[in-house]
Amino acid sequence: MDIEALIKLLKDELIKVLGESYKDYKTETKRDIEAFLEISKGKLARWTGLLEAGELTPKDYEWLLKSQKDLLLLNALYQAGVSKLRLGHLKNKIIKTIVNTVLTVVI
Repeated sequence: MDIEALIKLLKDELIKVLGESYKDYKTETKRDIEAFLEISKGKLARWTGLLEAGELTPKDYEWLLKSQKDLLLLNALYQAGVSKLRLGHLKNKIIKTIVNTVLTVVI
């Protein structure tokens, strides 16, 4: 599995997800998404490899991703006044999108 191709695919999918609700902040949220994926790249590569090898279940993979949720800052939306509750829901949606995208590629 090519981690660079996976990161690009994830970035595209996540920008689509954010674009649905936050069109006005697309450029800013794109930077936040790119920063999160860059910070998490090593772990994503390792965890996706383990998932692909059958050493992790999809549930384990999702749990590991949720452990990274604090790294997903979404500064642009926070500064725009989006509530913390709404940001929390959005972070969950982002994690779910990553899991679903990876599962379609790996399994």
